[in-house]
Amino acid sequence: MNKAASPLRVVVAGGGTAGWMTAAALAHTLGPVIELTLVESDAIGTIGVGESTIPPMQLFNRLLGINEAEFMRATQATFKLGIMFENWRDVGHKYFHSFGTTGKDHWSAGFQHFWMHGLTQGHEHPYDDYALELQAAMQSRFAHLPDDRLNYAYQLDSALYARFLRQRAEAGGATRIEGRIAQVELNGESGDIAALVLDGDRRIEGDLFIDCTGFRALLIEGALHAGFDDWSHWRPCDSAIAIQTSSVRPAVPYTRAIAHDAGWQWRIPLQHRQGNGIVYCSRYLSQEAAQERLFATIEGDKLVKPNIIKYQTGVRRRQWHRNCVAVGLSGGFMEPLESTSIHLIQRAVLRICRMLPAGRVSERDIAEFNEQQFTDMEQIRDFLILHYKVTDRRDSPFWRHVASMAIPDSLAHKIELFRETGRVFRKNEELFVENSWVQVMMGQGIMPQSWHPVAAKLRPGELTAFLSGLRDSVARTVAGLPDHHAYVSRYCAAAEPRDNKAA
Repeated sequence: MNKAASPLRVVVAGGGTAGWMTAAALAHTLGPVIELTLVESDAIGTIGVGESTIPPMQLFNRLLGINEAEFMRATQATFKLGIMFENWRDVGHKYFHSFGTTGKDHWSAGFQHFWMHGLTQGHEHPYDDYALELQAAMQSRFAHLPDDRLNYAYQLDSALYARFLRQRAEAGGATRIEGRIAQVELNGESGDIAALVLDGDRRIEGDLFIDCTGFRALLIEGALHAGFDDWSHWRPCDSAIAIQTSSVRPAVPYTRAIAHDAGWQWRIPLQHRQGNGIVYCSRYLSQEAAQERLFATIEGDKLVKPNIIKYQTGVRRRQWHRNCVAVGLSGGFMEPLESTSIHLIQRAVLRICRMLPAGRVSERDIAEFNEQQFTDMEQIRDFLILHYKVTDRRDSPFWRHVASMAIPDSLAHKIELFRETGRVFRKNEELFVENSWVQVMMGQGIMPQSWHPVAAKLRPGELTAFLSGLRDSVARTVAGLPDHHAYVSRYCAAAEPRDNKAA
């Protein structure tokens, strides 16, 4: 049994989305039994471009007891059913990566095997016709269905989300301290972090420190030198520019990822504005040219000054080192292509809640945390590389480079397995489900050479009834859904923001 002792002193270094997600979860889960402090400086900005999310965020909000409509009003949020990829396979081509499932799987084989067998039997309907979320997105329709059949995430203002969570964290007992971290003080005997020293020599002591200081990684790297694995040889994009503009049309329930000759651009529609950005490789496109390209393609009035972001893709070798845990950008970064940044914060935070020590930090907990976090990031890394590697584009030096680059063995195996057999296998609670891999691999141009023989068990009439029944069910459901913009207006309409147009 754990002996009675003073409350564990947990210090969160940095605010933003990572800091306040951490503080809100710890306050809600363990508020009465820990002493929780968050240190941040209003003078230090945050990256703040995590506007597009994936469905597990629903779980995080539910665990914190958050009312969905209240949260969406506070963050100007809209619903998201997936991502439209434009110009990735080739210029002028587009495909959709939707949430949820497509068709109906058999326990021995995914639906793609039945669909591919159907092609040989004269059934010409595209794979997209069997995906409920995809069809709803294309018609800009949305509603909560009684059986949770429609899978969704959110498009939101991450700065407003951090503000929303701050209120909940402070109500749950978290203490916010304003100040800039001037020094990270180490214990001379153990090598652990003893305290954060702020400007003015104020010391914030703690037992466990959570590093949410972003790319600076002041604690995990600056003080503890945890090490960093550089993945830029697989992920050559190293720069981004973000800008917010006013809305010029009703928000659609999906994010757009539009490839260009040196990277890609995003468009994310919120209730009263749109998030825009350009991701690029600085070896092939200058900052000036990237900003000019971004400004030439955005719609609406600019609401803020552009946010210039330089980054290095990769992962911290030890994301929990000694008595410090890295959460968010301090633990690593890949890019916002599949909206995984907030999800990785969520995974880290929930693991911290599960592994929070009652006394001395367990080395086995540290090892398990690091292995799980690293596995998550490796699997996401492979999925993102897939978008660049499997492409018909050879129209620029950037696309010729990524098409010819070496890739991790784990991804090469997954690609060739699908190409030869149509199969996808997930490991260790992998984030992206089979349907995600199928949609992206086929969207990028891989058509499997064979399919599972179980699909041939259906006689011609049974196959026709099976496929047409699925299509009809999708079509009927979508036809009964209201317009997305109208549904958001009824369910969670946010107040019009004050005019903050940039000069």
